[in-house]
Amino acid sequence: MKPFAFARPATAAEAVEAVAGDPAAAFLGGGTNLVDHLKLGVATPARIVDVTALTSQEIRDDGDGGLEIGAGVRNSDLAADRRVRERYPVLAQALLSGASAQLRNMATTGGNPLQRTRCLYFQDVTTPCNKRSPGSGCSALGGATRQHAILGASEHCVATHPSDLAVALAALDARVRVLGPAGEREVPFTELHRLPGDRPDRDTVLGHGDLITAITVPACAWARRSAYRTVRDRASYAFALVSVAAAVSLEDGVIADVRIALGGVAHKPWRAYRAEEALRGERPGEEVFRSAAEAELAEARPLEGVDGGNAFKVPLAARTLTAVLRDLTTEEPGR
Repeated sequence: MKPFAFARPATAAEAVEAVAGDPAAAFLGGGTNLVDHLKLGVATPARIVDVTALTSQEIRDDGDGGLEIGAGVRNSDLAADRRVRERYPVLAQALLSGASAQLRNMATTGGNPLQRTRCLYFQDVTTPCNKRSPGSGCSALGGATRQHAILGASEHCVATHPSDLAVALAALDARVRVLGPAGEREVPFTELHRLPGDRPDRDTVLGHGDLITAITVPACAWARRSAYRTVRDRASYAFALVSVAAAVSLEDGVIADVRIALGGVAHKPWRAYRAEEALRGERPGEEVFRSAAEAELAEARPLEGVDGGNAFKVPLAARTLTAVLRDLTTEEPGR
C-alpha cells in the first residue's frame, strides 16, 4: 500500500475544498471499497480526507411523503428503517441482498452507489485496463466476460456496476444532493452514472471534489408494491449476474404505472424505459411480461469469452424480470 496523508476536516465544505484543491486526494466514508483498492494498488491517493462524521446519518421525512437519506446513513440502518420497509420494500430488499452484515454496518448511503466495478482485470494492476489506466486497453475483450455487460458497453470497456442499492434507487426516481466547489446541486439518480464510451475511467458525472451529502426518494404510491431480486453464482459474498428492481401500480386490473431497473448488465444501473413503456396500460400476464423484457433486451450485445462468455445473461434477465413482475401483480402490496 502506498503511504498517504490523512485529514479530518471539521465541515463538509472544508472537506470539499481540501479534495478539490488536491488532484491526488480522495474522500473516505465507510471505506469498504476504497480500503480494498488501497491494498490492491488500484487506488493510490496521496491524501485521504475523512468525511465519516461530516454528512447526516439521519433518515428524515421530507414533508411530502418521501424520504431524505443522509449520505452517512449506514446500509444496515437504512434497510432496517420501518418507513423504508413499508414505503419502499425494493430498497430494503436490495440492501439486504448486498454484501455481509458486517459490511452493511460500515457501508454508507453516499458511498455505496459510488463503489467501483468488480471486473477482475480492473482489480489486477498487472493487466491493461482502460478504467484504471486510460488508453492501456481492455483485457476483458477476448478474456473472461461471464460477469460483464450486455447493454451499453463500448470497445473501451465492458465492465458492470456492482451496487444493488443503486439499482433500486434508479427505479425509485431518487435524486442525489451534491456539494461541490461551485456549491450545492441535485442530480437525478438515473443521470449520476455514465456509460463507458471512450472515458470508462469516469464512472459518474461527479467532478473531483464533489461530495454526495444526501439522497432523496420521492413519495410514490407505486413503490409499496415493489421488489428486488438478484441472481448470483452463490447465495452470499457474490455480485449479481442479473438483478431486477421493479415497482408496479394496478388500477382496475391494468398496469397504471411501473418502474424497472436492471443490475449486472451494464456499466451503470440500467433503467428499463422500453419495458416500462410496453407495460403501461396492459393487463398483467406472462406474454405481456415476456414481450416487455424482450423489448428492453433487443439491443443486448453478449460477449464471447474464454469462460464461455455471457450470452446466458439475456434469457436470464428476461426470465428474472418476468418472474418479478408476475409476483408483484399477483400479491398484495407489503406482503
